[in-house]
Amino acid sequence: MKGISAQAFKQNLEVLSVLDIRTQREWDDFNVGGIHIPLDDLLQRISEISPEKNYTLICYNGTQSQIACQLLTAKGFGNCQNLEGGLEAFLSL
Repeated sequence: MKGISAQAFKQNLEVLSVLDIRTQREWDDFNVGGIHIPLDDLLQRISEISPEKNYTLICYNGTQSQIACQLLTAKGFGNCQNLEGGLEAFLSL
């Protein structure tokens, strides 16, 4: 699984396809845009995303988005990367 640093994420945010897997409450509190599908709903809503597209998965600290990348990879999504350190690292820049 590929990762992207918080610095590279910040520099490329406008061109990345972001998939935020945090809860609705977390999303409502702060988001950077992109697609919002909570981790708990990811497998049920997988048809909403394309396996041909490159996604950068984000969560608060990078742990849940890493799990989500593994789930997507197992389902044939070979083009996902994890925001290393999550939004916590991004917000600390």
